[in-house]
Amino acid sequence: MGPPDVSLQHCKIERPSMTDHPNRPAEKAGTEDLEIDFETAASKVDEEPLSANQRDFSGYRNWIISGMCVAYSVFHLLVMNVYPLETWAYRLCHVGGGLILGYLLYGATTFGVPRPERSSPLSTALLVIAGLGVFYGFAGVLAVWINGTLMGVALPPKWAMSTFGIPLTVGTALAIVHGWLFPDRDRDRFSVGDALLALASLTAIAYLIFFARQLQLRAGMPMALPGDMWAAVTGMLLIIELTRRLAGLALVIIASVFVAYAFLGPWLPGIFEHRGYDAKRFFSYIFTDNGILSAPIAISSTYIILFVIFAAFLQATRVGEYFVNLAFAAAGHRRGGPAKVAIFASGLMGMINGTSAGNVVATGSLTIPMMKKVGYKPQTSASVEAAASTGGQIMPPIMGAGAFIMAEITGIAYMQIVYAAIIPAIIYFISVYFMVDLAAKKANMKGLPRDMLPKLDALLKQVYLFSPIVVLITALFMGYSVIRCGTLAMVTAAVVSWLTPHAMGPKRLFHALDVGARMVLQLVAVCATAGIIVGVIALTGIGSRFSTVLLTLADQSQILALFFAMVVSIILGMGMPTTAAYAVAASVIAPGVINLGVEPLVAHLFIFYFAVMSAITPPVALAAYAGSALAGSDPIRTSVESFRIGLAAFVVPYMFFFSPAMLLDGTWLEIVHVAITAAIGVYLLSCAVQGWFMGHAGALVRVALLVAGLTMIAGGWTTDAIGLAIVAAIILVQKRLVSAHDVAHGAD
Repeated sequence: MGPPDVSLQHCKIERPSMTDHPNRPAEKAGTEDLEIDFETAASKVDEEPLSANQRDFSGYRNWIISGMCVAYSVFHLLVMNVYPLETWAYRLCHVGGGLILGYLLYGATTFGVPRPERSSPLSTALLVIAGLGVFYGFAGVLAVWINGTLMGVALPPKWAMSTFGIPLTVGTALAIVHGWLFPDRDRDRFSVGDALLALASLTAIAYLIFFARQLQLRAGMPMALPGDMWAAVTGMLLIIELTRRLAGLALVIIASVFVAYAFLGPWLPGIFEHRGYDAKRFFSYIFTDNGILSAPIAISSTYIILFVIFAAFLQATRVGEYFVNLAFAAAGHRRGGPAKVAIFASGLMGMINGTSAGNVVATGSLTIPMMKKVGYKPQTSASVEAAASTGGQIMPPIMGAGAFIMAEITGIAYMQIVYAAIIPAIIYFISVYFMVDLAAKKANMKGLPRDMLPKLDALLKQVYLFSPIVVLITALFMGYSVIRCGTLAMVTAAVVSWLTPHAMGPKRLFHALDVGARMVLQLVAVCATAGIIVGVIALTGIGSRFSTVLLTLADQSQILALFFAMVVSIILGMGMPTTAAYAVAASVIAPGVINLGVEPLVAHLFIFYFAVMSAITPPVALAAYAGSALAGSDPIRTSVESFRIGLAAFVVPYMFFFSPAMLLDGTWLEIVHVAITAAIGVYLLSCAVQGWFMGHAGALVRVALLVAGLTMIAGGWTTDAIGLAIVAAIILVQKRLVSAHDVAHGAD
């Protein structure tokens, strides 16, 4: 017999009267009928949202692309667990496969201009010339492979080595331009131009793989061949264009500036000057493990894709749906219940899937409408979802792949990073909870009726569905490799699904592997583009020079250096996914901060937190913008409110700089002390932001709460005593003010 039915078919929600709130206009009390089928609604969390330019194939086209996606996922799982592949070739396969799938799945977009007709002579001419160039390049690489592999000829045809590159690069560039000028209107079929770009991806990556060993030896050196350069140029064009399609222009512009910097160095002033590099050396250097194939792609090709596929397994087996239902059963009845559900569900799923904006779209499709139904304003609903989803990126043990990237860059043990991040992450989510609870109390909101929510006791009988997460965390803390842990968790998800009506058979397995590949494509593109930036920083030495300037400006002040690091991290993170933002910021800023005496772990966690929080920082707050699209709210106002709700994350990094005990670096007494006072401090800050402490808080009370909160956060016994004294005074004042308000309100 299957598990008990915990779905909800119909719910009538009573909205309370808002007339008793002094700052809110009277609003008619009443009831709203809310049709909720939790089994259907929660499962929407499992659906990969279609982006504006994603193709929606059907029929044989769908089977072709799905088969390719499954092959991409299976390839990675086999290499990571069964049949290891040489590192260079594996990373190139990861990038190349992502490019091919990306161009087949995502069509071109214009730069906000009307789409012209595709049947013009210019469109045809561009496609013909592009096709000739790409096919010529493909033929050249094919000839090289046949001569070298099948026929065993030591020297391939000269034309294949020396002349294939220019036609390939020109054809690729023309195909990209064709996509800009004549984007495909038909979303249910393959575009000729994008098919050419997929073939160009195969050609360029195949050349680099085939000559992997030789290229590693001559990359960035005078002996680099013209073919090396043209294959690398083609690969870079393809990476940057796919990033534009999947992640927007922000990262593309930043990467383009860095590439231009590599060539313009001799003409730049001051610290920006360098001797410059010729094209052959630069491009052959960038497409190595110093650039595109460096740390971001190293992480993307292992940990990120592993956990994205794991998330797809949770979706296919409907275990992710169970998390959402359990959250509603546990907290849905409380005041502002759906917002508290969003904190739990979005934080948990955001920890796994690695993108703040993507998680907002996935879980927000359920939580945002629910929040609006119980009385939250649209922008508040979107802001809560954005803050919770973004917070998932700092939640151990996965941290949206951030912990793995940090371990790769710093050499600090992964488990040390995970342990250190526990208390700061808890403090952040406690703060978001306080914000939500105070907002609900201030507006006198109610939760969903208990009898209309999923039954907690029935769901607890299915607590075994938490097994994948338990196995993952247990295996990590037992010291198994991250890849082994992720694989065990994936297998566990498949096994426990057999205890539900959604058992993972061949069809669901195929679907999970298919969805996993589709979900990771954006991260492949942005990690490769981030690698371009990292490569330029390494080649030109601008990172060390920037660190020198940072040290000079800070004048040996660690606080001032950290402030500059915060600003740069947020600016770099605007419009960039967390993975790319942290990788770039760490390369540019971290060395200078560490040279001032800040511990490497503190410096990198500090930079990582602000790179993450750029997703909810105005004016470019991608997570908030994604939430506003779902809620129908103003994007700028939503970003401002999400910034307020996530305010603790902008304070916590300074807390663990002043109090290393927050990173579990100290005695147990120190750790407990700093954790408790930090929790009290963020509560007082939340009261100050929301304007509610034992009742409506006026401007002076809010200022006092802010001061008290900051003193409690400082972590010293003296500052704690000052903070508690201020709180005691506020309590005495608020009792009188609230009593006077109640008397006046009763008289009215």
